[in-house]
Amino acid sequence: MTTTRLQALAREDLPLHALAERLLLLAENGLPAMYRPEADTFAFTMAGSPAADGSWQLERRGTSTRYAAITALGARFLPEERQRAVLGGHTAEEFTGLLVQRLPEVRNLGDAALITWSAAETAHPELSDALARLAVLERADGPRYTVEAAWVLSALAAAHTATDGAPDLRKRLTAAREPLLRSRIGDSPLFPHATGPGLVPWYRSHVSCFADQTYPIQALARAHAATAAGGGDGDPEALAAADACAARICELQGDGGQWWWHYDARRGTVVEGYPVYSVHQHAMAPTALFDLTDAGGADFGAAIRRGLRWMTEVPELAAADAAEPMVLDGLGVTWRKVYRGDPRKAVRGARGLATRAVPGLRIATLDRVFTPASVDRECRPYEFGWLLHAWLGGTRG
Repeated sequence: MTTTRLQALAREDLPLHALAERLLLLAENGLPAMYRPEADTFAFTMAGSPAADGSWQLERRGTSTRYAAITALGARFLPEERQRAVLGGHTAEEFTGLLVQRLPEVRNLGDAALITWSAAETAHPELSDALARLAVLERADGPRYTVEAAWVLSALAAAHTATDGAPDLRKRLTAAREPLLRSRIGDSPLFPHATGPGLVPWYRSHVSCFADQTYPIQALARAHAATAAGGGDGDPEALAAADACAARICELQGDGGQWWWHYDARRGTVVEGYPVYSVHQHAMAPTALFDLTDAGGADFGAAIRRGLRWMTEVPELAAADAAEPMVLDGLGVTWRKVYRGDPRKAVRGARGLATRAVPGLRIATLDRVFTPASVDRECRPYEFGWLLHAWLGGTRG
């Protein structure tokens, strides 16, 4: 399947274009094994374990509603017969319908938002039911986790477009972007882990993660695009916030294209870079930055390409003489992350505490003691859902 995103990549870098197409094929081949037909949903993870002959075996573990919804969001861009191959015989709309039917039992705001988003994007006839359930869960007072707040905004932006700008949705959309915009600390362009105090312990309340940046970038860009459709003014403040955040994480991107994991939301700096996650490199950063550009924001294509290149040129493993591919076509997986192997995530904890007291403090000895040369041999379905969404989708798709 050809998209403007893939076409642009082909013009810029043919080997990376081939890698993107390889990953898209891998996603389509890998997702069916992640489906749990007995529950009509997707597994939480596929865990790799070594076989006697040195190969790898995969075990399906658990289930996940949010991963199922994200998979539907990506799979909807495939032709119908290929949607059915990925989604247990269902089209994306039919599979979304199964998720909508389960919404009365859903208690998590983020899960409900993702299902609603999928219902809007697939033009599901029960979108109104999904929006009603989301409204019930939205009424809870207090702060929200930033990722979930961003998913709510993306869901409402999609619903706004699907309903041709229904007035009640415009009000909900305006209200939903406020917690994200207000959550930023001082002049920092980065977003914290929660929209207000109370959800995160005080000693790490300054620490936010990569997902806390990409999902707001995507949501705010989509909110602007949805309200600008048909000649409207859109939401310039939201677009500017998304642009500023994107610019900063791109400035902080590693020399090897790494998208770092933990940031100081007060200062817009890196707290701890590792783990580096495959999904960030091939899917989450691209889909957020592409959506931002589609909405009228800046072009961050060079950073997207640097991040994608990491998938096959992993400097951490090369430096440790631990050559191991992150892309395994025969298994239908990309290994989940490269990490330090430190016990109980000691480096992240130490740097979180240290930067609370002294912003920017690195404790350099930790880098020498715990080198990032370990591989997490798991793969989760949402990783491929966002991969499909990133390279086949678009706010105008």
